Amino acid sequence: MASTPSSLPRDTRIDAERFWSTIERSAEIGLGREGGLSRLALSDADKEMRDVFVGWCREAGLAATVDKVGNIFARRAGRENDLPPVVMGSHLDTQANGGRFDGIVGVLGALEVVRRLNDIGHITRRPIEIVDWTNEEGGRFSPPMTASGCFAGAYSLDFVHGRPGDDGPTFGEELKRIGYLGEAPVGGRPLDAYFELHIEQGPILDAERIEVGVVTHAYASHGFLVAFRGETAHTGPWPMEKRRNALVAAARLLVAVDDIGWDHAATGGKATAARLAAWPNKAGILSDWAECVCDVRHDDPATAAVMAERVTRGVGEAAARAGCTAEILDRWQWGGRIFDADMVAGVRETARSLGYNHRDLPSQAGHDAYFLARVCPTAMIFTPCRGGITHNNNEFASREELAPGVNVLLHAAVARADR
Repeated sequence: MASTPSSLPRDTRIDAERFWSTIERSAEIGLGREGGLSRLALSDADKEMRDVFVGWCREAGLAATVDKVGNIFARRAGRENDLPPVVMGSHLDTQANGGRFDGIVGVLGALEVVRRLNDIGHITRRPIEIVDWTNEEGGRFSPPMTASGCFAGAYSLDFVHGRPGDDGPTFGEELKRIGYLGEAPVGGRPLDAYFELHIEQGPILDAERIEVGVVTHAYASHGFLVAFRGETAHTGPWPMEKRRNALVAAARLLVAVDDIGWDHAATGGKATAARLAAWPNKAGILSDWAECVCDVRHDDPATAAVMAERVTRGVGEAAARAGCTAEILDRWQWGGRIFDADMVAGVRETARSLGYNHRDLPSQAGHDAYFLARVCPTAMIFTPCRGGITHNNNEFASREELAPGVNVLLHAAVARADR
């Protein structure tokens, strides 16, 4: 199906000042290090941001619903309201040392699109929905992108609700506590298309002074949640040959994962030792439990698969060397040529027709769009971010750098919704 030109006048643009005001309001909720945010999923700060977002949506005349994993959908009726909706969105949660734009630009950019359509009185043929996906970051509940994965059928409702938080409560318990355990079913309904606007989280657009990134595909990624079991003992008298230190087993695996990344760095491969937790994790005693999170990724799916196999072997080798047992509790995989070719072409043509310089590039990070691509045609739009710095309190993008991407989202989404 060929891409459709926008039915809006070509000079239609968002209200950049109004959009920026929502970014600034978001930046006040869940303050972290100076200039950044710490708005972990289902925390009190997340609740506050959700409440503000729902209020904005209702002020814009949207009908907000919440599903059983806390995803918020805000619907704008179309002329043929029974047609599957065109959906735009991302996430409002952040990392523990997060920035003010990662995910947030996609949700609030979608809100600005709807507000602009209200300004000019344009009612699309299909309904439009904005979505805030729960726990995209995975900074409190592992794995990341849990709720969009549940929407796409990758995870069961019970699995998601049972995810333990780093601070104790489960995903389901915290949903209930903050008042966002919704009643709507998770997924199981047709969507016409999904657009996700996001900062690049890389340095290419900024370095090349490109206004809009057209995302063609995603790096193939494999993630692992691994638990090791050993035995507590005194760190002084207990002989080395008798030790079963689970912390050491997990640490050996994570060092091996880092080595895998360096082995493939010349061709753009990456491997990450992301998290290590242990118990009791105290001086004077060996830990009898440890859990770690790691991932590998590469632009070439075959190479990524080889890297993932090395991680799998590394689990057993690390456990054996430390005298422990190991279990891979969860594995996740995403990426590849997952985005819809016609929608990608539509984003590219929209950027061209609006006069923005643009380039094709892959996505190297994880996004909710990866799961949505399993259930409907999907495309992503990137905006520049200064120096590619992200998952960091110094993450930054100006309103002038963000506006072209939001304008492309406006025209591309309306073109799809008016087909």
